[in-house]
Amino acid sequence: MWHSVIVHCLSWVYSGFLLIIIGAVVAFLAYCAYIKYMHLKYDDIPGPPRDSFLLGHIPTLSKAEENYSVVHDLFLHWAEIYGPVFKINILHRVMIYSTSPESVKECLMSSKYPKDPYTYNQLFNLFGKRFLGKGLLTDPDHDHWYHQRRIMDPAFSNTYLKEMIGIFNERAEQMMEKLEEKADGHQEVSMHSIINRVTLDVITKVAFGMDLGLVEGNKTDFPNAISKVLTGMMRYMQNPYMQYFPKHWAFVREVQESADLLRKTGKECISQRKKAMQNGEELPKDILTKILQCAELENALDDEIMLDNFITFFIAGQETTANQLSFTVMELTRQPEIMTKLRMEVDEVIGFKRDISYDDIQNLNYMTQVLKESLRFYPPGPGTSRYLKEDTIFEGIKIPGGVSITFNTYVMGRMEKFFQDPCKFDPERFHPAAVKPYFCYFPFALGPRSCLGQIFSQLEAKVILSKLIQRFEFELVPGQSFGIKDTGTLRPRDGVVCTLKSRA
Repeated sequence: MWHSVIVHCLSWVYSGFLLIIIGAVVAFLAYCAYIKYMHLKYDDIPGPPRDSFLLGHIPTLSKAEENYSVVHDLFLHWAEIYGPVFKINILHRVMIYSTSPESVKECLMSSKYPKDPYTYNQLFNLFGKRFLGKGLLTDPDHDHWYHQRRIMDPAFSNTYLKEMIGIFNERAEQMMEKLEEKADGHQEVSMHSIINRVTLDVITKVAFGMDLGLVEGNKTDFPNAISKVLTGMMRYMQNPYMQYFPKHWAFVREVQESADLLRKTGKECISQRKKAMQNGEELPKDILTKILQCAELENALDDEIMLDNFITFFIAGQETTANQLSFTVMELTRQPEIMTKLRMEVDEVIGFKRDISYDDIQNLNYMTQVLKESLRFYPPGPGTSRYLKEDTIFEGIKIPGGVSITFNTYVMGRMEKFFQDPCKFDPERFHPAAVKPYFCYFPFALGPRSCLGQIFSQLEAKVILSKLIQRFEFELVPGQSFGIKDTGTLRPRDGVVCTLKSRA
């Protein structure tokens, strides 16, 4: 009897195991059939040969990203070979890349094309932890995004930002004092590191009334947390399944802890400010107060979405400005003629003043050109994507609907067809009398979804750069490269380590 029961059980287990195998095989074959369908659907679009049927271009992309290299150089190479519209395959997904100015104009200037939901929904969570959620940067729902933007706009108006110039000056002055201690022509200073600290001090104070005191030497986990979540974001988008492999668990845990730190701090900050508002206390004149006041008038925002935007402002308002300034300093060390011209303008407009006014900033015309050229050649945020719901034709190429299309300002900014001698750093491209780039330059995106903080960012950049040029001469320490490192945003690979001397 027991023998027959055991045989029956084994037979049942074997049958179940066999069914699982058959089911897995059928599912795999169905998935392969779907991949084949996607290949056929988009095969009329030019593009590089796939590395394999299943993986598509994943091996080539992975190799291009090794050691935080700039994968956008590969996209530039492909754009020059395969033309203004080409495709990339990743498993069953197809992504379209376009360097057509007309397509940039069509997709970015209109609300008809939403942000690509697949790409931006990936950033809702980061390894299971809510990250950017549905903040201004990532919300693919246009109506919901528009409601948020209407609440945020007053906090980033020119009138309101004029009142923030004093804080820009104060934090930048602290940075100058620290640099003065090291300006003996011998001590080496990582300009990227110290600029990172000052931009983080600025955004936390201006936006949320927080005093981190990073430039003054206070220790905090914020810079490392921001760097960690950015790296985690990049790696997560490349491989969202890495969290399930033990070899990545230590890194994943660090990213999760960093995301937790940022959200926990944001929650405490928002809660305290709301309590102060309810108690009728005098409130700081910062962006958080303005947002909460406007949100109250607009029937409020969800607390979690407020936190999403807290994280977004931390990252977008600090990291990108620091990287832009660092690239600019790096480039100025090998452009003596540009530096001389820039210094003459600063001396004429600013002179010996310590407090730089809003009107002073408006008169720094050549500095505006230098910063724009820096964003052309070294855009911290290289691109953006939109979703094509319907069949579309760009450059005579039909693109079936249901696919994302990516526009890359890094790629277009380095193409000869748009910028003569594109590898030359030349601020004269952005002289007021020069021919304007036609929808091939968009470091802050374009249209309704353009970056809310771009005016904030460039005001801050001008205050910091003006003081640097006013006070110091700096040289790049020999042995460094002028390379770029891709850690979710583009930053100088070697940190822009300089020696400084005070100007006589």
